[in-house]
Amino acid sequence: MFVDDLQKFFSVYPSPDFPGFSVGIPYKEAVIEFCGEVNQLAQSIDAANTIIRRPSDGKLIGYNTDCEAAITAIEDALVRAHRCTNGKTSLNSPLKDKLFVLVGAGGAGRALAFGAKSRGAHVVVFDIDFDRAKSLACAVSGEVRNFEELAKFQPEKGAILANATPLGMQPSTTRIPVSELVFDSVYTPKKTILLKEAETAGAIIVSGVEMFLRQAIGQFNLFTERQAPEELMREIIWDKF
Repeated sequence: MFVDDLQKFFSVYPSPDFPGFSVGIPYKEAVIEFCGEVNQLAQSIDAANTIIRRPSDGKLIGYNTDCEAAITAIEDALVRAHRCTNGKTSLNSPLKDKLFVLVGAGGAGRALAFGAKSRGAHVVVFDIDFDRAKSLACAVSGEVRNFEELAKFQPEKGAILANATPLGMQPSTTRIPVSELVFDSVYTPKKTILLKEAETAGAIIVSGVEMFLRQAIGQFNLFTERQAPEELMREIIWDKF
């Protein structure tokens, strides 16, 4: 649901009957102030997509399952591709020392940026709001660029391009930065225009559906304190999309 006033929402839903909430765009950053506690990862990202009411004291605890969901989806796709080409695997993250080009510095973008940074990637941030992009770039010791430069940006070979804007990108194969892998957090449709164009250009592609699935698995584990039925969830979600 869309909420006009978060303060009123959290005052209306304080009941123990609500064990928690799944938080979507555009509230992932704003909900932090309404949490009694925020786990370390969500605190560093400054965005939460999961809020759990702790049974012992009723306190709301904020978590972020977006970060690992997106980053592991990207890592797994790179590992599969590299294994197919050379048959080798590495103990290091395939993102180590990669250039990670991020478009969008909101809640999802922050999760991607901090995740990429934690894996040893160098992050370059583009956002229509330059100050927001600059703030995120500074937080991950990365680099900020003006949004207008994106169409002409030519990163080094092997770069990762990640779209974290809710409206998606409208690329063409002559304009998108040359990338080894392209990830799109948008999951409807599961193969966006950006992903279609990237695939045509020869890039590995990762759909936002995979991030959606993995963050939902993380949320299930937090909400229920049980292991999610991952294969069943994967089958249902991919069939739905």
